[in-house]
Amino acid sequence: MTYDLWYWPTIQGRGEFVRLVLEAGGIGYRDRARDDGAEAMMRDMAGRGPRAPFAPPYLVADDVTVAQVADIVLFLQDRHGIGSQDAGMQYWLHQLQLTVADLIAEVHAVHHPVDPMAWYREQRDEAVRAAGQFRRKRIPKFLDHFEAALGAEDGPFVAGAAWSGVDMALFQIVAGLRYMFPRRMAALAGDYPRLAALHDAVAALPAVAAYLASERRVAFNTDGIFRHYPELDGDG
Repeated sequence: MTYDLWYWPTIQGRGEFVRLVLEAGGIGYRDRARDDGAEAMMRDMAGRGPRAPFAPPYLVADDVTVAQVADIVLFLQDRHGIGSQDAGMQYWLHQLQLTVADLIAEVHAVHHPVDPMAWYREQRDEAVRAAGQFRRKRIPKFLDHFEAALGAEDGPFVAGAAWSGVDMALFQIVAGLRYMFPRRMAALAGDYPRLAALHDAVAALPAVAAYLASERRVAFNTDGIFRHYPELDGDG
């Protein structure tokens, strides 16, 4: 079947964590808001009644609607036999996916530390302070955890030889943080060889490589989650 993926059309954002799984798995989908516009997405979401998603991204499969990135990834993995079929491993991968969601919330809070609805320029001074703490303390905290997780099994991916949704997520995190904080990530590069190798292994998957080279992969920009503002970057 072909899924309908609904997400904001001009950014990678949280929707990219779902797109990467769909693309890597060769799973058919329509990026509906890119085809029909953000207004169509808002109408569709509002029309789903009391079980409507709180926010995009959400995935529609016939009469099933699944929202929240970690839940969508779990749904796709189960339906399409992606990753490990061991129950304990599946729960651990889902745990890591939820930890990714925690990190993404903190990434967004760097450039919106006071008011998520206000412009960056209205909270720039606070963002500079938040970015310093995030660079020094939080990036290593999260990356240490993911680097250790990659050492649990033999192979290029978290579960070993087979990729899963969390590998797509870690690829996106490395790529996004390199864009957002090029100086800081360059200074940390030698500390995370497994994450660097995972990034390269995901990028080398034929389906992912084709996606990254296509127009479907929207470039990082200062409207998305990972935003590069030079004043927020630093070696430490």
